[in-house]
Amino acid sequence: MKILGVDPSLRSTGYGLIEAHGNEMRAIVYGEIKNRAETLPSACLVRIGDTMARVLEERLPDALAIEGLVYVQNTRIAFTLGQVRGVIIAVAAKRGVTVYEYAPRKVKQSVTGLGGAGKQQVAQMVKAMLGLNEIPPQDAGDALALAICHAQSCRGTIFALPTPL
Repeated sequence: MKILGVDPSLRSTGYGLIEAHGNEMRAIVYGEIKNRAETLPSACLVRIGDTMARVLEERLPDALAIEGLVYVQNTRIAFTLGQVRGVIIAVAAKRGVTVYEYAPRKVKQSVTGLGGAGKQQVAQMVKAMLGLNEIPPQDAGDALALAICHAQSCRGTIFALPTPL
C-alpha cells in the first residue's frame, strides 16, 4: 500500500509518500512546499494544490493521511489552516484518493509510543522506522509520521481505522 502523508501549512506544507508491506515500510519521496511570506495566500493555495495534484498523479497513492485540526488561539491561523486542508482534501478526492485524518497526539503515539513526544523524538523515530540516512526536513518528517500512523492503523496496531473524510 502506498500512503501519502500531508502536514498542511500555508508557508511550508510537508508531504511524504511511503510504501508499506506488513511491518516493512520505506520512503518513496518526501519534501516541503515552501511559500514566501510575501506571497498572497491565494497564490500559496494554488501552488499547494498544483503540487499535491502532481504528486498524486505521478505517485498514485492508495490513501492520503492528513493532520487533523488542532487547537490554535488565533482564529485567522485556524481559518488559513482550514483553507490549506480544504485544497488538499479536494485535490485528493478529485483523484479518487481516500483521505484519513489523524490527531497530532495519535500520530506521535503511533510513531514513538508517547502522545506527548517532542518533534525531535518523532523525527528520530521516522528516520529509524523508514531506514533513512538522515532526518528529513521538519514538515516532511511530520508528513512521513502521518503516513506511518496510517500504515499502522491499516495493519491493526491501532484499534480502529478512522472514518475517511
